[in-house]
Amino acid sequence: MLEQLSCTCDHCNMPLGDEQLILSMTTDAGTRRAYECSCRAVTITVVGDDVR
Repeated sequence: MLEQLSCTCDHCNMPLGDEQLILSMTTDAGTRRAYECSCRAVTITVVGDDVR
């Protein structure tokens, strides 16, 4: 199921990749990434780090 996940714009549904990545920040809670789409919308993703 996870292999079907993709990063897309919340506004226009266009795929987002490294070219649209404008900010990445890592904290104890995980990594946040901000992507700016060509439609000028900003999409934020949060990836939680595994705690083992």
